[in-house]
Amino acid sequence: MSNFRQREILELARKEGKVTVDGLAEIYNVTVQTIRRDLSELADSGRLERVHGGAVIPSGVVNIVYDERRRLNEDGKRAIASRCAQAIPHGASVFMNIGTSTEAVARELLDHDNLLVVTNNLNIANILASNQSCEIILTGGVLRRADGGMVGGLTAEMVRQFKFDFSVLGCSAIDADGDLLDFDGQEVLVSRTAIGRSRTVMVVADHLKFQRKAPLTICSLKDVNILFTDMPLRNGLSGDCAGWGTEVVTA
Repeated sequence: MSNFRQREILELARKEGKVTVDGLAEIYNVTVQTIRRDLSELADSGRLERVHGGAVIPSGVVNIVYDERRRLNEDGKRAIASRCAQAIPHGASVFMNIGTSTEAVARELLDHDNLLVVTNNLNIANILASNQSCEIILTGGVLRRADGGMVGGLTAEMVRQFKFDFSVLGCSAIDADGDLLDFDGQEVLVSRTAIGRSRTVMVVADHLKFQRKAPLTICSLKDVNILFTDMPLRNGLSGDCAGWGTEVVTA
């Protein structure tokens, strides 16, 4: 029964990004001590990371594998993607980088007319291929097989040839001071290049990104025009964004 419950707890954590002791105790009608033991065993095996009052999908210096990232907070990403797509007009030129959140935006752009989309994400190219009026340019670069991303200097050099109306960027984490973080230095290079070649920089990041960590800095939210997320920011960061002139859209 314990193993069965732990499998369900892990699946719920993958879907929601986190689980709480009190919530799980109510769901399974067991004591909080039983749930704490389950979470400790899942944490000892590396499948969850304990936090105050519950547990989250682990993060650190290695990113969560793509299939698990894709399943995290799917409803939140879909809502964010819808709001982001609404802000992109027909006929725009757009750069989109690697990530499950940017892939969600691509799905919301299937009804947009006459877009030019440059991407280093094979998944985005495949998603938008069914939009017959969308011109898709896939960058060169080194293929990262784990998630279909193209990265490296060659990718950045191709991105540098364009001037985009919009860039739609995902990241692995957002720090308390507003820094956007990632795990792969080659991917960071591409994202920084796109920021410098875009009239409007959009970031799509659900609330779980504010609970995670990654070692490399892409930029600060002060370098971003619009942040799309699914929950209100903490007061300090919300105030910082207001001072920087960074618009925050909560889906």
